[in-house]
Amino acid sequence: MRVSLSKIGAYWWCQAAGWGGNMLMNFFFAWTYNRDITLPFFLRSLIIAVLGVVITHFMRWVIMKLNLLQKPIERQVIYFLLLTVLFSMILPFLSLSLFNLFNLFTPEQRVYSFTRLFLGSAANSFVTLLVWNLIYFIYHYVERFRMQQLDALQMQSVVKELELKTIKAHINPHFIFNSLNGIRALVDEDPARARTAITELSNILRNSMQADKQETVPFEKELAIVKDYLALEQMRFEERLVVNFDIEEDTLDQPIPPMMLQTLVENAIKHGISKNISGGEIKIISRFVKDQHELVIRNTGRLNGEVNADGFGISSTQSRLKLMFGDNAGFSISDVNGNEVEAKVTMPASA
Repeated sequence: MRVSLSKIGAYWWCQAAGWGGNMLMNFFFAWTYNRDITLPFFLRSLIIAVLGVVITHFMRWVIMKLNLLQKPIERQVIYFLLLTVLFSMILPFLSLSLFNLFNLFTPEQRVYSFTRLFLGSAANSFVTLLVWNLIYFIYHYVERFRMQQLDALQMQSVVKELELKTIKAHINPHFIFNSLNGIRALVDEDPARARTAITELSNILRNSMQADKQETVPFEKELAIVKDYLALEQMRFEERLVVNFDIEEDTLDQPIPPMMLQTLVENAIKHGISKNISGGEIKIISRFVKDQHELVIRNTGRLNGEVNADGFGISSTQSRLKLMFGDNAGFSISDVNGNEVEAKVTMPASA
């Protein structure tokens, strides 16, 4: 049965590399100090390496069995030290026993008692196993931290998606109620126009339902919805509502949040045009400013220094821009030209 190298876990690769490197280091020091690399020397190094793999693997099993990595950090440190001391005595006891069994001791080692050899080997084993445990502990600590970061990012993504869906669910009823109020005003006054208005509304709702399935839509599609909405409102306001567009053609394919422009235009009519007896003008501008796509909605009226930041139009626009573009997008609203209110949205321009 063949075992693919790609199926061998990273743990076993690290075990082989670590204990193989320890064995090579013994050869290096022996060569440096002009010691003979004999068959007994090779066998002793091989026994230590094989026992090291077996002992540390068993130690790892104990760590997992006791679920030590899930305990508080203070208890982890205590347990790791205790395990290191325990197994640093097991490793030299087994290795020295095998050395004695296969007669692998050097003449110099035969002079010393088993106890003295054991204590010296135990000290070396403690250092080696301490390093092994530190590497094992740090790896799992970093891995757990990475997984926590990944979980946090996934949670943020879920929260972001839920917030966007909540905002969208709020936008559509808000838009529908405004439109139905406009139609209601036409029912008794002009039934023919009311029927036309209902057709316009059905077109707008169809488009908005399609847009609601996406996080962004092409500006051209959003603009089409807004034009239908303004056509509907012009039936209500008649000559009191003047609409102008200043659209750079290259901006038509830029992605924008669905229904955002619609909401800002609704606000312009509700808080600007409808409050002026003589009505007024709404102008929609779309252009590139450096590397930003800039949308501007101007309407006749004045803020008089009061901006309701908690109002749905402003709050939803700010929330959506923040969620979708972070600090790369902006929103502002201010008085301009003495008798106009300007709402400006800037978003990163798409290549």
